[in-house]
Amino acid sequence: MSEPDAWAALRRLTSARIALGRAGISLPTARALEFQAAHATARTAVHEALDAEALAATLSGAFAGIAILHSEAADRATYLRRPDLGRRLDAASRAALSPAAADIAVVICDGLSARAVAANAAPFLAALLPRFAAEGLTLAPLAIVRQGRVAIGDAIGAALGARLVLVLIGERPGLSAADSLGVYLTYEPRPGRNDGERNCVSNIRAGGLGYAEAAYRTHYLVSEALRRNLSGVALKDDTVAPDALEGRANAAHFLLPDRPA
Repeated sequence: MSEPDAWAALRRLTSARIALGRAGISLPTARALEFQAAHATARTAVHEALDAEALAATLSGAFAGIAILHSEAADRATYLRRPDLGRRLDAASRAALSPAAADIAVVICDGLSARAVAANAAPFLAALLPRFAAEGLTLAPLAIVRQGRVAIGDAIGAALGARLVLVLIGERPGLSAADSLGVYLTYEPRPGRNDGERNCVSNIRAGGLGYAEAAYRTHYLVSEALRRNLSGVALKDDTVAPDALEGRANAAHFLLPDRPA
């Protein structure tokens, strides 16, 4: 009769690869198979193509217009080998953009996980856009970019004449999550901006940062960026999510003693 797994309860609290156990000097068979499956899922996510037309149809009611664009990386293999090409729009895409004089330009890129975008972009925007509307912030036409990286949003935001660009992008898959969405915001977007001039809200997915909290934090950063005319390292996330949003603000952390009443 096998002994009970003393780590099972802890492992159920996270999707991270913890408490794997051992069989002699090796991993237990179940854990080894889980690793192989997770690795295969991550590799598949990197190479999947984004169905930009389906995403555009889903979001058509939320934006005045939608443009499907392409970077200078002609295909996935080139995109993975040449990150620089993924940061620039091709000539046809550049010609398709015209100024819209909006507060915010939203750009959606496949990045390194198209499945993250397909699964999370629409529900995240459904939680976020009403916050912008309530504040009276205006939106430029949506840009959906194939084979795009974060910095491609700088050229798009500048071409659209937006005060701020918000880039939704599929993050690099890991062994515990292949569907994580990242959001990067840059005030006064223009080519040549660097990563220190951006803010990021990461790990947006059903098993990570929930849509409501991600929208709450993103809205705060966008509002502060527009109010203070800056983004990046000078802009900190000082949000404190309310109890009703997180549903756990008054609960003790599972690794800490219970809080006094």
